[in-house]
Amino acid sequence: MSLQRSERERAFASPLFADLAGDISVSFEFFPPKSERMEETLWNSIAALAPLKPNFVSVTYGAGGSTRERTHATVERIVKETDLTPAAHLTCVDASRGEIEDIARAYWDAGIRHIVALRGDPPREGERFSAHPEGYDCAASLVEGLKKVADFEISVAAYPEIHPEAESANGDLDNLKRKIDAGATRAITQFFFSPETFLRFRDDAVAHGISAPIVPGILPVTNFKQTSKFAALNGTDMPGWLERLFDGLEDKQDARNLVAATVAAELCRRLYAGGVRQFHFYTLNRAELSYAICHMLGLRPSSPKIESQAA
Repeated sequence: MSLQRSERERAFASPLFADLAGDISVSFEFFPPKSERMEETLWNSIAALAPLKPNFVSVTYGAGGSTRERTHATVERIVKETDLTPAAHLTCVDASRGEIEDIARAYWDAGIRHIVALRGDPPREGERFSAHPEGYDCAASLVEGLKKVADFEISVAAYPEIHPEAESANGDLDNLKRKIDAGATRAITQFFFSPETFLRFRDDAVAHGISAPIVPGILPVTNFKQTSKFAALNGTDMPGWLERLFDGLEDKQDARNLVAATVAAELCRRLYAGGVRQFHFYTLNRAELSYAICHMLGLRPSSPKIESQAA
């Protein structure tokens, strides 16, 4: 069969998103707002995504605990004002074990039962991670410590393209297994752009004795330059075809959104075809693209309690 004919037949096959069962589950990540305007955007986004009934919504934690108070305030408000399950990020950076345990107890007392436990990035770009003299030295020890504080549900990070500081793929999988064995419930991956990257990593993890769920982290790219910076820090490959798709769209926000939604939706559809039924979306506090992708995958809303604007 000629390449031209093969491509024609593929293009005229059933639509990629026709009549999907909607049998997926999702979670969403947000970051704590820095201003009243950003707070309004955040809460409008939470309101828009809440009817999809996510498993949980996570709130990030800045390097060195730089957003500690805002993270706590955001997850506490989610507990008080919504029917959603919040997960608070917590890192090892620049904090003693006692300080981290106090934060964890404060979360538990506020009704937060889920923590995303991360080693964390150094507070200053270009430096290597250095543990606090009285702190946790890695995510696995943080997980172990948190489980001693209370019976938290704990999510940890995974790196389909290997953590930049890992000596090898097997070494990185060893580290992930230590985190799971310490008590983590699931792993959420760094973002990626090839479905084969995730599916291969998932299979390798199973072969490595890791039985906990590994959930793909999906980042709809609306700002290629910004995402490239994130990718460089995390060892994520930014394919040339993606750069070419965004070329010339710097001043065309609507076009960038359309491209971003198309690329991320196709990635999710191919993961779905590979058996994936759980997805974690890095929303960057914007709801539209994540909502559209979930809708295309067949997920439809219900109506939980949520206020649609900042107090």
